[in-house]
Formats: sequence, structure tokens, C-alpha cells
Amino acid sequence: MKKLVCVLMLAAAFSIERTTACTTFFLEKSGQMAFGKNYDWMTGTGSINTNLRGLAKSSLRLDDGKILKWVSKYGSTTFNQYGKEFPNGGMNEKGLVVELMWLSESQYPKKDDRPGLSVLQWIQYQLDNNATVDEVLATDKTVRITSTGTPQHYLVADSKGAVATIELLGGKMVVHRNDKLPYAALANSTYEESINAMKNKRTNDNSLDRFSNACTMLQQYKQAKTTKPLVDYSFDILNKVAQPGFTKWSIVYDLTNKKIFFKTSNRPQQKIVAMNAFDYACSSQARSYNLNRDDKGDISKRFVSFNIEENKKMVKKAFKESEGLNIKDELQDAVGEFAEGVKCG
Repeated sequence: MKKLVCVLMLAAAFSIERTTACTTFFLEKSGQMAFGKNYDWMTGTGSINTNLRGLAKSSLRLDDGKILKWVSKYGSTTFNQYGKEFPNGGMNEKGLVVELMWLSESQYPKKDDRPGLSVLQWIQYQLDNNATVDEVLATDKTVRITSTGTPQHYLVADSKGAVATIELLGGKMVVHRNDKLPYAALANSTYEESINAMKNKRTNDNSLDRFSNACTMLQQYKQAKTTKPLVDYSFDILNKVAQPGFTKWSIVYDLTNKKIFFKTSNRPQQKIVAMNAFDYACSSQARSYNLNRDDKGDISKRFVSFNIEENKKMVKKAFKESEGLNIKDELQDAVGEFAEGVKCG
């Protein structure tokens, strides 16, 4: 299992030279809240999974840290590509949203007394255990993000309207929130660089352009007297910052009503997932949905029981479509089989 981290590292590292990955933002107006995410990558293969509360879990066995064990407090719905329990992002039943993006400048903490979590499992840990941004930030005292080659940063938001960027710079967590977060958006540059470039109108860069465009549209929506629904406008922003050929998933989380809206590049019909359509009790069955099915509208009832064999197939397909990767079968199996060991606590 220790090699699993290296597998995910290779997948990310190979891709970054071909695409600058992902744009996120948070938008609030008149008590309504939405969180948008474009997932830009080589492949759009993936699934949406429900994750139950009351599950006993443990962290990957990493070379530089202790094992962390916990029992999930909250159910969640996540977007997964390299296997269940290692999400790209998602929302839990309390309305906490966590999403990640590539950041080349990331420098993770060195080994210390805190157990370490890989960049993807850290997302699942936060959704399992926390309801607010404050709670997420507090975990830095007890848990660290660890990686040897997957430089990421995060945008997080909750149903109370709190939002923050989380970056790992110089081995420490750097947070922007409240008055240090004039625009609730993030692409693939540090937040400080993005804000400075926007102030100086220096945005002749893919990441900085997307950040600037997203921020401008966020500001326009807040100031304009528009009746356009928040979710629809969020998709307008995602369309504006999309990268043709690389934007595989466009996702809007409705934090107020606990719904998830999404489109995929090869199935552009809008789909809706209602969080309250699922039973997140540990005694129930986890559910799953192939992201690239040809459906539209509310798909909550089209989820099927999670199947470990289908999960393994998805992982293998995702790696196969990650052009240039040569990952051994046993490592692909390790990713796909990991969720099988997660049981009710």
C-alpha cells in the first residue's frame, strides 16, 4: 500500500506538463451559496460515491508517518477517479465542501509527531470528520498532509458561508480567509500571486487568466441586479474558465440546499444529485454512479450499490487513459481494492 501514494503522484506529475489543472470558486448572494469546480485532466473516467458515517478507517501506510485511525462522523458524496476513499473532492451531509487543484509551489511539512495523510485521502478525512471550515483548519495541529510529488492546494467552504484557501508553502499551512480573501476563487497559482497579478493587471498566464475571469464574474454577480439563479450563473463562470480538451467535469455544489449539479465533457447534459436522497447510515449500502452515463436531470435514484469489482475496473480505465503512464497491475489493484477493507466501526 505504501506504493499507492507513488502511483497517484506519477499520475499527477505526468499530467501537469500538458494542462494546468482546475479552477474553483465560492459564490454567495441573498443567503444562497454555491461552490464551483472545473476538473481539468487527461481523462474524465470516474464515479460519484456515497460514503457512510460510522465507518472505521485508517490512513495509508506511508514511509514518513504514523498510521491515523478514525470513525467517520458524517456521510458524504464524492467525485472519485483513482478509487473510492481517494476523492478529488466532494460535499458532506453538513454542507462542507473540499476541492483540490494543482500548485507547483507546494512544499509539504517534514516528518513530525503528526500522522500523515496523502493529498486525496486528506479530503475524505475532512469530509468524514468536520462540518465547518474552522474544524478543517484546526486539524493542522494533529494531522499533516504528506506527499513527495503531488503539489496541491485546496478551497474549502461550509454551509455557514465560511470559505478559505489552504496552501502548503515552506512546509507550513498557509490560509487565506475573511479579510485576507477578497475573492473566493483559486486556480493553479498561489493565492497571493493571483491577487497581486489581478491588482497589477498582469494576467498573461493561463492560471492567472482563469483566476481573474472567475473573480470578475463573482464581483459582477454580487453587484448586479440579476435574477439569474446562483447555480446557472456558476455554470456561466465555469464555461468562461473552461480549458477546451482538458475540462472533463464541471461541478456546482449547492451548499444551501445540499444538492450537486454537474456536467461532463462527453455527456454535457446537466445532472443533479440530491444529498437527502441517500441513507448515509453505516447499516445501509454505499451507492455509486458512473460519471459518464447518458442521463440528465435528477439522477439520485440511478445510483447503484457500490461494487468493488466495478471500482477496480474504473481505476484501471482511468490509468489506461492517462496517456504515457505504465503502472503495474498489482498497484492498480491496490488502489481499486482499498475500499474493500473499510467496514462499520
